[in-house]
Amino acid sequence: MKKYFLFLIIISQLSVAQTIRSFSNEFLNIGVDAAAFGMGNAVTAFSNDVNSIYWNPAGLVGLEDYQGSLMHSEYFQGIANYDYIGFAKPITNESTVAISIMRFGVDDILNTTQLIQDGQINYDRVSLFSAADWAVNVAYAKKLIVKNLSVGVNAKVVRRKIGGFASSIGFGLDAGLQFQRGDWKFGLMVRDITTTFNAWSFDDDKLNDITTIYENLNQNILNDGNPDNDDEIIPTVTPEKIEITKPKAQLGIARKFKISKDFNLLTALDLNMRFAQTNDIISSSFVSISPAFGFQLDYNNLVYLRGGVNNFQNQIDFDNNKSLSLEPNFGVGFNYKGIQIDYALTNIGGASGTLFSNVFSIKVDVSHFR
Repeated sequence: MKKYFLFLIIISQLSVAQTIRSFSNEFLNIGVDAAAFGMGNAVTAFSNDVNSIYWNPAGLVGLEDYQGSLMHSEYFQGIANYDYIGFAKPITNESTVAISIMRFGVDDILNTTQLIQDGQINYDRVSLFSAADWAVNVAYAKKLIVKNLSVGVNAKVVRRKIGGFASSIGFGLDAGLQFQRGDWKFGLMVRDITTTFNAWSFDDDKLNDITTIYENLNQNILNDGNPDNDDEIIPTVTPEKIEITKPKAQLGIARKFKISKDFNLLTALDLNMRFAQTNDIISSSFVSISPAFGFQLDYNNLVYLRGGVNNFQNQIDFDNNKSLSLEPNFGVGFNYKGIQIDYALTNIGGASGTLFSNVFSIKVDVSHFR
């Protein structure tokens, strides 16, 4: 039943795409790596492993050898699956290349567009389809002449497919900087720096089937004799074929403290910026900012305890009272001889009241095996 309603929601999105959108390709904003999730995603300034291909490609120069990473998580009570794999390799002492693949998908959705024909219900006409978003990222990072300054660029190809109804292909660029001064680390990540576009194509016959369903539903609402239900009429909108994603930026600062001989504390603060007016805690017509704070306590770089707070949003309750919502995160990790396993309890939609999600990831550093 959940996937039936999800089908209607996903299909309806085909008719509401705008040419330029503040929120587009949102699966690319979720993040990767359970360690980062556990810290509230506040890792822009210090990320220096294979997962930097996502968080800040400039951090890839911190690799000493090959690294690989895998992540799996489930959202919305297991309806959606989110998977990621990354690989990075230093090519010189000054530069590194990396590649990653991401997939966020909902599988086995019921296609009920052919359920009723000629007034008859036939369940044999019900089929299944998937709505999946894919991204392939290729990154290059290099140390600059300026001491402790590095730069990275990430090129991405985005493939989105909603069954046989619609599909799109998109391209974009991200760029990042990292700089260290003493014990302080600074980072800047600009996503979709040139804007990212998605070119959509549609199956007209299948879209006509969906339009017919909406027209029949609207006709039933108009003919039910209750004018109070007229507000439920579904508007018909012509789908746009080009979708533009606006740039976003993340500015981060981090510092690691030596607590004792065996314990270290890493603290980090990120400012996540969208160049549009949103429900973020700091919002204007030019830019909206949501802070993220995270910490990591480690024992000899073997065992990690993490926590973080992010996604600060202003929300309006049903009684029109304003309140502030936020998303807490928690994580643990274990690192032994180049194999690091991390777990995070997090939530991609804390402001919307969705359930917390479990995220698992593993990272392998080949330098420990040589």
